[in-house]
Amino acid sequence: MHVVILAEFAAASGGAEKVAVESARALAEAGAEVTYIQAIRGPVDPLLDHPRLRRIELGLSDVWSLPAWRGAASGIWNGAAAARLATALDTLDALPRPPDCLHLHQWTRALSPAVLPVLLGRGIPVVLTLHDYALACPNGVDYRFDRAEPCTVAPLSGACLAAPCDPKSRLHKLVRVGRAAALRLALGQAALDVVHVCDGSRARMERRLGALRVRHHRIDNPVRIERGIPAEPAANDAVVYVGRLTPEKGADLVAEAARRAGMPALFVGAGPLEARLRAEGAEVLGWRSPEAVAAILRRRARAVCAPSRWLETGPLTVYEALAQGLPVVASQRSGAAEKVVDGETGFVVAPEVVALADAFQALKDDALTAHLGRGAYDRYWRAPLTLAAHGRALFDLYARLKDEYLMRHCGMTGDPTLPQTALSGGAPLGRSHF
Repeated sequence: MHVVILAEFAAASGGAEKVAVESARALAEAGAEVTYIQAIRGPVDPLLDHPRLRRIELGLSDVWSLPAWRGAASGIWNGAAAARLATALDTLDALPRPPDCLHLHQWTRALSPAVLPVLLGRGIPVVLTLHDYALACPNGVDYRFDRAEPCTVAPLSGACLAAPCDPKSRLHKLVRVGRAAALRLALGQAALDVVHVCDGSRARMERRLGALRVRHHRIDNPVRIERGIPAEPAANDAVVYVGRLTPEKGADLVAEAARRAGMPALFVGAGPLEARLRAEGAEVLGWRSPEAVAAILRRRARAVCAPSRWLETGPLTVYEALAQGLPVVASQRSGAAEKVVDGETGFVVAPEVVALADAFQALKDDALTAHLGRGAYDRYWRAPLTLAAHGRALFDLYARLKDEYLMRHCGMTGDPTLPQTALSGGAPLGRSHF
């Protein structure tokens, strides 16, 4: 099987690209031939160095690096992106093994809706992972920044168009509305297969995608962490927040709740709230490598907190904390909260200062903290979110979609050129699998 992974970056600038890179590696290790198409110039993750993995760079610019008028126009419809992608796919079609499936991970920084007709017109299955809500919502996160609460109005309705909900300005909102309209135009009546990374995202998007022809699938994000000795959270001192320091992600809630509970708060990340948090005496370390973050968590974290005010689809930090045996305090609005068992592996609370402070206060009990940490470790490793598990899930989805396509268009099933080995262990697969 030959899979094309399309993302805007080839190194982690956010969760979407991290998952795209790790998906490509997982598929290559599973035996697939993988082409990773990188839209924007930039660094390349070493994970993309694999014998079954090739990389193509389209050489596009991030719209945020362009003059305002040009960035706005490119964000709505980037004809150059569509043309360069079409050329790259034509090159791949000429290979002995042309692509069997196209998988798009992000499109808002350079690719724009213009690439969707190119992808949908290739005559093979197209999959889109929804790392956010941009397929429905103009600002991408289904959140009212003017009210600091999740959005409740219908996407692109009159109320939506009138709402001053953009995090930057009404002018930015106008551009984003233009992009959302272009997206609907690009999709037309085409059918699209989308992957959700949490149950909450799937339920919400099934309600909000309206007349779009979409089939929904559910696959967990991968977690690239080796099983080791469980951490000892009861020996640590701080509640740790990892991520961008913004109000919608709740960094300010952690700082205030920790003060009320009389517990240190440690922030790993950067963002608009950084200066304020430092001025208030919080310990802010800035961004750190994944390896450094893991070490910080083991050394300092009594618990990890993901207090999102917005309906975050699945912060990977939560899964990484559970894998190490650290309790998690998660917002009810976070998709990652689905992996936290309240009272057994951490606490699931409202994204409010009082609720968070109560959870932090409970964590001052050493015996309870140790119990939650053991529960987090044991429960996670019963069904770990490994690269291999992620690769198997993707492989199964692609194979099913390919079979369905062949049945619809060719009146046949199976593909004799696909590898007839299992994704792990090398056991033969029955032909009906493909």
